[in-house]
Amino acid sequence: MWWPAAVLLAVAVPAVVPLCAGLRSGVDGGPALAKEIVIGVSNAQTGRSAGLGIQLVEGARAYFDGVNAAGGIGGHRIRLEVEDDGYEPGPALRNTDDLIERKNVLFLFGYVGTPTLTRVLPLLELYRDRHIVNVAPFTGAQPQRHAPYDRYVFSVRASYDDETRALVDYLYAKGCRRFGILEQADAYGKSGEVGTRRALREHGLELDGVATFRRNRPFEESMGEQVKILRESGVDAVIAAGTYEPCAGFIRDARMAGFNVPVANLSFVGADALLGLLKEASRSAGRDLSSGLINSQVVPSPEAVRYPLVASYCRRVAEGRRGFISLEGWLDAVVATEGLRRMGGAVSRTGFIAGLETLNHWDPGLGVELGFSRSRHVGLREVWLTEAQGGRWVEVSALRHSP
Repeated sequence: MWWPAAVLLAVAVPAVVPLCAGLRSGVDGGPALAKEIVIGVSNAQTGRSAGLGIQLVEGARAYFDGVNAAGGIGGHRIRLEVEDDGYEPGPALRNTDDLIERKNVLFLFGYVGTPTLTRVLPLLELYRDRHIVNVAPFTGAQPQRHAPYDRYVFSVRASYDDETRALVDYLYAKGCRRFGILEQADAYGKSGEVGTRRALREHGLELDGVATFRRNRPFEESMGEQVKILRESGVDAVIAAGTYEPCAGFIRDARMAGFNVPVANLSFVGADALLGLLKEASRSAGRDLSSGLINSQVVPSPEAVRYPLVASYCRRVAEGRRGFISLEGWLDAVVATEGLRRMGGAVSRTGFIAGLETLNHWDPGLGVELGFSRSRHVGLREVWLTEAQGGRWVEVSALRHSP
């Protein structure tokens, strides 16, 4: 539900409440926890995009469980406080207020989506005296990467600009010259469009077609209208900025209609769930619907054990539970834990922020260094490109951008 600005402000203004039982005040007024470090999560645990939130939390929880088994952070156990927003902005806003005011979390973590996070950003600014930050949101949009909101968010993953540039460059090298975009009709889809337009201009090109769809659209619903729009635009490649159900529906309907141009999805789509839907639909259709399917990723393949981070992930996460999003949750937890370890002294929000800001030139186990500092809260810009081959994702290139 979209709230008017006046209502947003009325809900968002923080009330003065006592700290929760079991907490003692830190030097900054933030929590210094006697027994637990409570981390607040609001993301999609139910609904059409629940796979994104569930997998992200599972990956993070697997790592945090290992930290707790080894004694925690200075004896403090880490606990995730997870609330469901169904990938909708209104519930995300209410959950955030609850996590800060009632649950008194140390920091926010594992949020999923551009429309949800962008609604929360003004609330973080209103809570600035509480020193609340949002760490590792599952979105590559730009608002949290620039002033004034960048001070309240630590982005671990590459941006949608990085991803769309990698996809456009790759497809351009393959001979594609007329690009269309399939985009979710919200801030996420627009972020993908802006990044694609910017990347195309570097090649002297413009978008030749745009088709939109509503958020949380089901896989079963026809995407024939979107296929028709892009096909009649004469595009020879499609960039898709959406989640797994509608994007899989578009690919299904495009292939069934004989529209066989490459379709390249951003990492947020949920590549494993997307391919799973298309494999099932392929069996029903009696033909392969996943040909010409490309996906950008912000982590390497969950099978790429040449990376120390992936090797440690594979040792702790069962093969059937592994995936790109779960691995990203693991990476996010690795980064957050290192920030906690570097707090020094009592557990506090300001100490945690200071700890994260020392992670400049620190490698989480991917052969690349984070870019966090006091003036910069953007971590990585690495993009891996994958292609669907034989019912699985195969890496076709890895691209690095200078900070």
